[in-house]
Amino acid sequence: MDHSSLTGRQIAAARALVGLTQAEVATTANISVPTLKRMEASEGPAVGLANNVAAVMRALEDAGIEFLNHGQPGVRLRKVV
Repeated sequence: MDHSSLTGRQIAAARALVGLTQAEVATTANISVPTLKRMEASEGPAVGLANNVAAVMRALEDAGIEFLNHGQPGVRLRKVV
């Protein structure tokens, strides 16, 4: 999935699924907590600079999240092989 179609709700759901705080994700993505809060509050696509949205996506993927966008956006834990 491309970061440009990532939604604020997906970010919030993914963060909750892996049990990370906003501060932990923000630190890993090298952004501020207020920036992450704005992204999560977005209706529809996450609001923010493209590189920041991509960094949040990478941080959550590294934590074990798989982002879905098959008709409806979603998240799930990546299967461990």
